[in-house]
Amino acid sequence: MSNLFFILMAIALLAVLSSLAMGLFVMVKGGETSKKYSNKLMQARITLQGLALLIFALALLTQGN
Repeated sequence: MSNLFFILMAIALLAVLSSLAMGLFVMVKGGETSKKYSNKLMQARITLQGLALLIFALALLTQGN
């Protein structure tokens, strides 16, 4: 079961990293694209971070002693 959580956590962290990179790229590019997508990418990053924390918490809760 721990392998499943490890894989899910890696996927979630890569998704957070990619949304952060896209957000930075859009912010640097500026202009109309930045106005259109900056807020959506920020919301996506925050949602993905919450999902990563949820997966981490589930992994800790199911690990047991």
